[in-house]
Amino acid sequence: MGRYKFRLPDIGEGVAEAEIVEWHVKPGDEIAEDDPLCDVMTDKATVDMTTPVGGRIIAINGEVGEMKAVGSVLVEMEVEGAGNADNDAPAETASQPSDGASDRKDSDGQNSGGQDGDHVPQAGDPAPEPSPKAPADTPRPNPAPAPAPTPAPRAKVTPAPTSSSGKPYFALAAPATRRRAAKLGLDLAKVPGTGRNGRVTPDDIEAYLGSGGDSRYTVRDAVEEKKIIGLRRKIADRMAEAKRNIPHITYVEEFDLTELEKLRAAMNEDRAEGQPKLTILPFFVRALVRVLPDFPQVNAHFDDANGMLQQFGAVHVGIATATPNGLMVPVVRNAETLTVWESADEIARLSTAARDGTAGREELSGSTITITSLGPLGGITTTPIINRPEVAIIGPNKLVDRPVVEGSFMSVRKIMNVSCGFDHRIIDGYEAALFVQKMKRLLEHPALIFMD
Repeated sequence: MGRYKFRLPDIGEGVAEAEIVEWHVKPGDEIAEDDPLCDVMTDKATVDMTTPVGGRIIAINGEVGEMKAVGSVLVEMEVEGAGNADNDAPAETASQPSDGASDRKDSDGQNSGGQDGDHVPQAGDPAPEPSPKAPADTPRPNPAPAPAPTPAPRAKVTPAPTSSSGKPYFALAAPATRRRAAKLGLDLAKVPGTGRNGRVTPDDIEAYLGSGGDSRYTVRDAVEEKKIIGLRRKIADRMAEAKRNIPHITYVEEFDLTELEKLRAAMNEDRAEGQPKLTILPFFVRALVRVLPDFPQVNAHFDDANGMLQQFGAVHVGIATATPNGLMVPVVRNAETLTVWESADEIARLSTAARDGTAGREELSGSTITITSLGPLGGITTTPIINRPEVAIIGPNKLVDRPVVEGSFMSVRKIMNVSCGFDHRIIDGYEAALFVQKMKRLLEHPALIFMD
């Protein structure tokens, strides 16, 4: 038997380290080739680490939430053959016996089972010639098998699975099974697994629920401690950083979108085959690109460390998107060049990519201003947090029917409260109000959006 060390491989894209977000094995587990070992996260991509060899887990190096450098040992295993534990030294040195004291087990000449100075047989030494003076039952060392070629660690990029337990070790389950358990609010550690090595299968979840094991009517007084790791930790750090460094001013205004809703309904009714269904957001994007040339300080990044404001001609609009793994902000690039239909198509494409985990790094960075909307879930108002280093964020809220007095008459209008956040170090209250009022005028009279 030999020892095999699985190291964090070079994942590419200049990544020097990764965060352990979930372990799939523990010491003592028997695993087969291609079984999952752990998941690690780099930026916003989660990578599934699978073993290139089968064997028994001896040790795991690192806890959930710990950062590991490329090349560091993640898992040690006992495997058939020689393994790769000796590969830390040059191959030619490891395969030849050295001179002097290194031929003996201990530096003082002591070795187990022989006289002082006796030669200890090494792997690959020829068997000794029989000695007539040696007892007949004297054991002879067997030549060690030739070291097998060491397979390279393999990494496979997969969408980040949702963990439902904060324990150091997790039940073995496929990503789809974990997502099913997370959707049900079910702790996989409580579900008996019938798959290989105790892996939990979808049938195990159904059997567990059917047996009443997940009773909704018992007292639940347990306190669960869950370590914040991966994307959730990155979100937490960025939100805290933004609130700590940016003095926010929030300006809320009512927008009467009755006419815009009529236009949107008519455009959707007449849309061509293959065109996406229009929502409110593409119109907000179009209004933004019409107003921003008059307010260059709003379409900007503020480098507070160097006291430098970068004002952009191009408008790259971040669309805050809720995903199964947390908040992501895919970016509609060069929105000033897009029609309403093209904006709608790009928003739909990017949002889908963010939710299913296929959005690339270039699609999740580089925004110059952000729109965040909860859609039908939106409340009366929100106080959105600016996406640092940007200096403004636009927050449409829920569209509702509301009675409005017009002269001596009362009518029902479609009203939306729009919450806009600004960095008060760069944008004064008057400028913020003027910016929002110009957006309001365009959206309340939507024909103006399409005028040159």
